Amino acid sequence: MNDGYLLHKRILLVDDEPELLHMVFTILTEYGFQNVKTAKSVKQALEEIEKSRPELAILDVMLPDGNGFDLLKQLKKNDDYPVLFLTARGEDDDKFKGFGVGADDYIIKPFLPREFMFRVMAILRRSYKDENPLVQLRDSRIDFSRAEVIKNDKHIPLTAKEYELLSALYRHAGRIVTIDALCEAAWGDNPFGYENSLMAHIRRIREKIELNPSQPVSLVTVRGLGYKLMTEGK
Repeated sequence: MNDGYLLHKRILLVDDEPELLHMVFTILTEYGFQNVKTAKSVKQALEEIEKSRPELAILDVMLPDGNGFDLLKQLKKNDDYPVLFLTARGEDDDKFKGFGVGADDYIIKPFLPREFMFRVMAILRRSYKDENPLVQLRDSRIDFSRAEVIKNDKHIPLTAKEYELLSALYRHAGRIVTIDALCEAAWGDNPFGYENSLMAHIRRIREKIELNPSQPVSLVTVRGLGYKLMTEGK
């Protein structure tokens, strides 16, 4: 399943520890989330909610002017978007209370960044599973749900590697994705030595998505760095 559309979701991160707030913000943005807002108190959180209308809230329990449980109750009065607790409060009673007031998950500090992102994505997939759009390019569309490209009314299947590469590019649409990052996306944690294979896959992807593969406008090369996927509206 393609996750690129989820990276446009608005996230509100609420925590009064500046270092942890910065760390979690960095984890989310480096993964590809493009709209992450932060708050350090209940008051700031409520102000930010009015402005940005988040689609996922990540809350600490202990805040300087209240607590995350009461904040969640206030959120649920107006909207029903998912909420994740990220807190040092690991007692069973706190977990039960968190789930009891409507939390979708509860993570205890310290945590592993990979596990944190796994849980964030799992929540978003469950909550927004019916919102997987077609990705519009200049001369074609990508349908990740069917692993195919639609060009000139023809449906062109994607291979597994092409799918993984396009997914990684779409997560960062409009921005450079390095050669190393693309190799890791397609070939795992030991991506060294796959640069030639990557170039071959890029050529085949361009043949599928571009009107003129020798003069690409949707999958462009950034010389010496990597590639960018240019979607309509980016």
